[in-house]
Amino acid sequence: MRIKKQGHHLLITIDQEYDQRPLSDLWADLHLSRKTIHLLKQNKDYKVNHAFSMNPTLHTNDVLDVLAYESDDEMYAPDFKEIDIVYEDDLILVVNKPIGIAVYPDDPHKTDSLSNRVSAYYMTQGYDIPVRFIHRLDNDTSGLVIYCKCHLIQAYLDYSLSVKKIHREYLACVEGNIHTNKEYKIEQNLGKDRHDPAKMRIHPKGIHAVTYYRCIENKDDHALVRCRLDTGRKHQIRVHMASIGHPLLGDKLYNSGSKYPRLALHAAYIQFIEPITHQVIDLESPIEFI
Repeated sequence: MRIKKQGHHLLITIDQEYDQRPLSDLWADLHLSRKTIHLLKQNKDYKVNHAFSMNPTLHTNDVLDVLAYESDDEMYAPDFKEIDIVYEDDLILVVNKPIGIAVYPDDPHKTDSLSNRVSAYYMTQGYDIPVRFIHRLDNDTSGLVIYCKCHLIQAYLDYSLSVKKIHREYLACVEGNIHTNKEYKIEQNLGKDRHDPAKMRIHPKGIHAVTYYRCIENKDDHALVRCRLDTGRKHQIRVHMASIGHPLLGDKLYNSGSKYPRLALHAAYIQFIEPITHQVIDLESPIEFI
């Protein structure tokens, strides 16, 4: 479907997918909560062809005008440092996070996080919308992070992340060489390390965790691997790769002897489908470790 942003409203031109179907089908496909739908109805925050109806039947080329954006809640104070924007449209923003900063601050009085920088970017662009990240990365991991600009699709993106419809892959540089052209699977439960609260460890009674990895290139005594996760546990790639004798370069927690200047882990690939336009968003953030 085609969309056009108009202030805090979104104009959606209905296509054949929703022809002769009730508006409630669209709300369901967007995974809107009962509360959200109730408020849209109660406040008459949507119209089809300029007329409000509780649950109208849609037709091809109808125009749905819906309040789709929230105003800025000022959750993140602006930090006017540069951000690396990889992709942006009226619904989402994808930013390349540098190493050494959090996606969001652990204290509301702190401002050195990616979300604070996104807040500043929104301000400079004149966007009156809140900052809403869809997923996180560890402080020392760089790479792609999705922000939702449009409140109407946030529930869909949250759901897509939970059922792995947002496909993410990482690049990591590890100690040792690995046979290429084959995908390997690590299935080891993870639990907290009782000797060091900052660390995780393999634990038979821990949380289920699955990592797939494939070697892209061997160079000297290192290997560049591409990893994808069936689960998203804390430090999962780092602990799993260390458990098979291939710890990440620069990992101060799980490879303390490494002299590499940073954690060699980068969120390099993201692919997902935008729920209204059905556009396939396929993004890559290249990096060189070795």
